[in-house]
Parts: sequence; C-alpha cells; structure tokens
Amino acid sequence: MTREYRFKAPPEAEGRRLDRFLAGRPPLLSRSQAQDLIERGLVRVNSACKRSSYKVRPGDLIEMQLPPPEAPLPVPEEIPLEIIYEDQDLMAINKPQGMVVHPAAGHRRGTLVNALLNYCAHLSEAGGDLRPGIVHRLDKDTSGIMLVSKTDFAHLELARQLKGREMKKRYLALVHGEVREKEGLIDAPLGRNPRERKKMAVLPGGTRGAREARTRYRVGERYRGYTLLDVFPETGRTHQIRVHLCYAGYPVAGDSVYGYRRNPLRLPGQALHAYQITFRHPRTSQLLTLQAPLPEVFADILVRLRGES
Repeated sequence: MTREYRFKAPPEAEGRRLDRFLAGRPPLLSRSQAQDLIERGLVRVNSACKRSSYKVRPGDLIEMQLPPPEAPLPVPEEIPLEIIYEDQDLMAINKPQGMVVHPAAGHRRGTLVNALLNYCAHLSEAGGDLRPGIVHRLDKDTSGIMLVSKTDFAHLELARQLKGREMKKRYLALVHGEVREKEGLIDAPLGRNPRERKKMAVLPGGTRGAREARTRYRVGERYRGYTLLDVFPETGRTHQIRVHLCYAGYPVAGDSVYGYRRNPLRLPGQALHAYQITFRHPRTSQLLTLQAPLPEVFADILVRLRGES
C-alpha cells in the first residue's frame, strides 16, 4: 500500500537542498532514498516535480509518495536476543558479531529484525516496513550495543539525537600495529570509493560526495604487534571507524575489507565492538549510559595477547 506524507517547510529550512530536507524525516529516509523518490517523480513541491538540488523555501508544501516495499516483509524468527535494557519505549540489544541488522538482498532471514519481531509485539514503524524498530545500525561483523524503538515517538526522538550528534557512542577496536601516541584525532572526509562503490574511502576535501568525518581514539592497552583502542566517533558515517583507522595506519584486526587479508588471530570478523552508548531517554529526558560486555571470542583474544606480551 502506498503511503503519503506532507511537509510544510519551516523558516529554518530556507536554502536547503530538497533531498537533504527530506533525509531523516519520517519515514527516516536516507539521502539516497530521497533522491530516488525525487527522480521517480514521487515528490512534489507546491504540486510540481523538482530536482534534488531544488532549494527549499519557507512555506513550500512538499508531498511525497512512498510505494510499498518490493521485498517481502520480514517474518518473526525464534532467535535469541541479549537484552541489556528494556522499558515501554525502547530496548538496548547486544548484537552478536555475524548478525545482519535488517533484511536486504542476500539476507532475508536470520537478521536482528526477524528476532525482534518474534520477541516484541510492538515496534516503531517510522523506519519503514523492512526496518521496524531500527534507529541505527552496526555492520554485520561489528558486535555491540544497539537501540531499538518500540514507538514512533521514541524512534523520532532518538533519531533526532543521533542526527544532532547528541547521542554518544564508544567502541573498542583491536588494531594492527603498536600505536605510540596516547590519543589522537582522525579528521578526514569520507565518501564512496570511486573504484569500488560498495566500499567507503577517505576523499580529498571538496570532492563531490565527501562528507565531514571525525574519529577520536585513546590507547587502552598495547601488545606485541597490536593495540587496543577506545574509539569515540564524533560523526556517524558508513564504515567510519574501520576506514579511518586503516587510513591512519592501524587497520582493525580481522577486517578483510579495509585491512589485511591475512588473519593470524583467526578472528571471525573485525575486532570492533560498540561497548557503550549515552543518550537521553525520549520520554523522561533522563541521561542514560548503557554498556554491552565484550564477546567471548574478543575477550579471549585479549587474554592471549596479554600473555604473549
């Protein structure tokens, strides 16, 4: 069933590109999804089709049609969940390494969404039919804490905090190399790799598609040939931590996409774990900090490295 949305552009939207204006609004489209709808003629401004580059004016009436998903809707599956926190508005899940967050081509079953549909009777719909409850994502082979919304109210407020960089995340990353400095900042724009579109890359400033990206890190422990980093991304670009650390000369151990193909530690995926998230509860505004314990395989590797060092 086609869904229709109507927006009236507020004064602060003046001069924004149409695709940027639509990105992040219900149903929480990405910018590329907004561009696709615009190109298909499913977005009208004051009853007329416009380009993605159209500059929005205060008072513009923007109407958008969202066609039904082409892929089949996800179904509930009995998959165990490690729940860190839960109330009437949201849940915090410790996602295991190897689990895809939501159904996509090649991954229709066994995702976090399939597990959530089996566990919870009510999930937010603001993210679309294929991503019920999903506020943000982690890569398949990145483990750690994720927030899941049960109501559209909670979803939109958490998404606002995420977009406004009010939500803070911290990761543990085991990287190749012995990092000398105690802490550092990687400030390098990211965008699609011009040669491999499925990958991200550091791009020169001013390059079309390059977006600001900043990652801070602090040394936790040093081992022989490896370092454990506490990582604080200040922005949330796709694959940001993995690309930035590789760019800095410290690829994440077990990351065969951006790092080394050799895997002497025999890791099942990249040694990257989202261990902490801080946000304000959407209903009470209480500041919450939640943590997810390290996966056993990650913890065992650290014990082994301490012994060898």
